[in-house]
Amino acid sequence: MKIGISCHHTYGGSGAIAAELGKALAGRGHIVHFFSQAAPFRLGTFSRNIFYHEVEAMHYPLFECPFYSLALASKIADVAYYEKLDVVHAHYAIPHALSAMLARQMLEDKCAETRCFRLATTLHGTDITVVGADPGMQDVVRLAINKSDGVTAVSGYLRDETRRMFTPKKEISVIPNFVDTALFSRSPDPEIRRQLGLLGSEKIVIHISNFRPVKCIGDIVSVFAALTEHIDVTMLFVGDGPERGAAEIRVRELGIADRVRFLGKIDDIVPLLSLADLMLMPSNAESFGLAALEAMACGVPVVATDAGGFPEFIVSGVHGYLLPPGDIGEMTEKSLLLLQDEALHQAFSAACVRQAKRFETSLLVERYEAFYSELIEASRPG
Repeated sequence: MKIGISCHHTYGGSGAIAAELGKALAGRGHIVHFFSQAAPFRLGTFSRNIFYHEVEAMHYPLFECPFYSLALASKIADVAYYEKLDVVHAHYAIPHALSAMLARQMLEDKCAETRCFRLATTLHGTDITVVGADPGMQDVVRLAINKSDGVTAVSGYLRDETRRMFTPKKEISVIPNFVDTALFSRSPDPEIRRQLGLLGSEKIVIHISNFRPVKCIGDIVSVFAALTEHIDVTMLFVGDGPERGAAEIRVRELGIADRVRFLGKIDDIVPLLSLADLMLMPSNAESFGLAALEAMACGVPVVATDAGGFPEFIVSGVHGYLLPPGDIGEMTEKSLLLLQDEALHQAFSAACVRQAKRFETSLLVERYEAFYSELIEASRPG
């Protein structure tokens, strides 16, 4: 198959999944064309089956907003026509599915409807729970869903939220996020530990996100501050975003700045996960929680909230603990339990690795292949 993938290039689960999906599809012999403002951060090195098309949005003083959605539609239409794409896979309803819809309209005069590409849309969360929650955007999101040929969501939670908020006409299939367990495998590197200034036997707690308010970064700081009163521990914050500045100020105010490392955006997180003893993910909502799954593949138990998609792959008391959002005391207690009880930690770590294998990339890519094939077959006459 010839597959186009439209996605955000920035740090986050949707961009990571889109890039990993494209790489896996290319590895299975499909031709993959990426459309984005910049190369997706997980795209990596050259592959003979992968092509990247940069979308450059024109800026004109008369208009306040750049023309990215229109430029994306034009780029998709151009590549789809000349490369004869079978499917365009839009990661996010807004703007990617809408742009692909417009691209298909551009091609109506050039090819019969049955020869135009099929549009697959994957909902990742923000397009539903943030953009879609805006009353002024609800009809736009609903249109993007209903005009897609096929729609998937990364969790049952997100599928149900989409149904509740939009009552879409389209059926929504659940294909969960995935992890390459050959890549995400625990392999501690003493040199990385030394570079981080971790020279003792302290425990290491990690958090990875885009630092949006929904990630509750302040709760992580509060839990970690409480942990420092009981054990020798270091906190690694990976990523960047609007809540980082406040978190840096808070750790200085609490006098724990020497125990905290703000590392910013890092593409290769496996070396850091391989050092970690625990991941904290106290989000108010999470459509899936890819960072937690990747941590589990590296044998890192997770203390998270009983919210969103977390319960669909984290079993509380087996792979970590799921607790009510905002319950700082209980999060601290469960974190201490895992960090102080070595036998318990080893049991949880092994269970995490086993669970991650159920979400192996190859298994989920096969489901996407079948999904694409169904869309293509349905478009054929007769």
